[in-house]
Amino acid sequence: MTSTQKAIIPGLAFGILILVLLSRLVNPTIIAEAATEVVVVTSSSTVCEFNDRYPAKVKPWCGLIEEAASKHGVDALLIASVMLQESGGQPEVMSTSGAVGLMQVMPRDGISASFQCINGPCFASRPSIEELKDPAFNVDYGVRMLAGLTERYGDIREALKSYGPYDVGYRYADQVLTIRNSL
Repeated sequence: MTSTQKAIIPGLAFGILILVLLSRLVNPTIIAEAATEVVVVTSSSTVCEFNDRYPAKVKPWCGLIEEAASKHGVDALLIASVMLQESGGQPEVMSTSGAVGLMQVMPRDGISASFQCINGPCFASRPSIEELKDPAFNVDYGVRMLAGLTERYGDIREALKSYGPYDVGYRYADQVLTIRNSL
């Protein structure tokens, strides 16, 4: 194999990888705006403490929100704010980066399976896409993550910074807190 051939092969492999990644960004499997309806999973007997304060898009999920808030010790209105920011209350939504469901949790499979950290796949210990499509599971898992981050950092703004997209600094945290403060 000549030195020219040795140089071309890695370039081709890199080019193909870039094309695959770009095609996933341009043609995601589910686009947030494409979701048209919300499936209500709360029972009619559920009375939500903050029902009059929830935004309309997350109101159908008040039972799940308040159950997870009570279970994990997280402010229900903060959960509603994260949900509104992340998915707009759409349970089937999948982001272009691969996050899934109401709380936009990164799964172990799909696009995010290719994200590598120092010790291997970044999200190897996470649930699957199918598990995260279940609204009750998704909310419970996302709120448990948020509670753990709050405990770890001792500050909700720091926890939200870590929960949100890695490349936006405090912008995500501040957006969620602004929503929370408006409720």
